[in-house]
This record gives sequence, C-alpha cells and structure tokens, in this order.
Amino acid sequence: MFAGALAVLVAGCLVPNRWLPANMPNDKLLHFGAFAGLTLLALRLTRDRVDIMLCLAGLLLAGWLIECLQQLVPDRNFSWPDMVANAAGIAAAALCSAAYAAICTVI
Repeated sequence: MFAGALAVLVAGCLVPNRWLPANMPNDKLLHFGAFAGLTLLALRLTRDRVDIMLCLAGLLLAGWLIECLQQLVPDRNFSWPDMVANAAGIAAAALCSAAYAAICTVI
C-alpha cells in the first residue's frame, strides 16, 4: 500500500500543470495530506526508533527530490512552500502516531 501511495504521489507531482484539473484544492493542503498519509503508512511498517527516524528522514528527502525533479517538468518548479507543507505533514503524522502509541501503552 505504501509503494502504491508513493507512486501515485510521485506521478501527481511530476506531471505538467496543464494535465491537472483546474479546480484542484489548495496545493499546500494536498502536499500536507499526502505526506502525512505516507508517513502514517510508513510508520506502520517499522517499530524500531532508528528505523522510524530513517523513515521520516527518507520521506523528507523524497519530498525534496520530487521538488527538484519538478524543475524538469514543463510548467513546474521547485517550491519551498511545498517543502514546508511536506515537512509539516510528516511532522504532524509522526507526532499524532507517537501520541497514539503513548496513549495505547497507558490504557
């Protein structure tokens, strides 16, 4: 499921803007939600703290790489606000996952 979600995200980010629907929701909200969702899926695959940190760093690196590759796509470019939205989605999902795990161990 993670690989499929990542493939959809990469495909959506690396197509020219003119191929995307004109009435898309807020771009930053899409970045936030996509990377939060990927983070939640990725965290289901690992339990070790080191692996979790590597996973989060890998997702951030993937977001950066996608932004860099967008410079090769017509009508697309690197966007720091998109990177901030990616990082915020990763951080929010990681924090929510950690809070959920902490609550479950207390109960």
